[in-house]
Amino acid sequence: MKNARFREKLKWVPRLVYFDENDYLREKARDKKKIQALIDEAEHLFINEDDSNERFFLAGTMGNLYRVIGKLNRSIGYLNVSLEIAKENKDLTKEIIATIRLGESLKYANKHAKALTLFEQALHTAYENDAAYIDFAFQHKGKCLMEMGQSEEAMEAFQDALTIRSSKGNQELVESTEQAILYLESTKI
Repeated sequence: MKNARFREKLKWVPRLVYFDENDYLREKARDKKKIQALIDEAEHLFINEDDSNERFFLAGTMGNLYRVIGKLNRSIGYLNVSLEIAKENKDLTKEIIATIRLGESLKYANKHAKALTLFEQALHTAYENDAAYIDFAFQHKGKCLMEMGQSEEAMEAFQDALTIRSSKGNQELVESTEQAILYLESTKI
């Protein structure tokens, strides 16, 4: 596997981030310096990479990591690159992934309407072509709606995500959606 050492380092990212319960469960950095070091390494690999699959992976990784440390313009830039790569390769699964990621960064940039449009687009594409990421599109759509104050619509999206995730049997994803539902319910009180 290409860039195996870098991929190995990425396994530590979950320990470097947390979901901020005071900010709509947004993902934030515990250690910005360590995340920036990963970004720097990814940028070096990206510059020297010719393989489009690896470029997609690296651009998406940098986009996500830049989002977590709050550098949203860079995040959006790299996520647009990953979306372009997916479209050039006519890879619908990667296009869905990139669309959801870009929507998430736009949400962090408080461009909720644009983000919601992308989540809807991802849902549409997933329904027509690749059901594997429908639950992710619903989850992120729900979080966006929650931030927009549209609680009923957010709950509906979370329930759709939960149904799909429960049928998949992935407990980590189920717990993520349950956490979002509990957070939404706590904000109604």
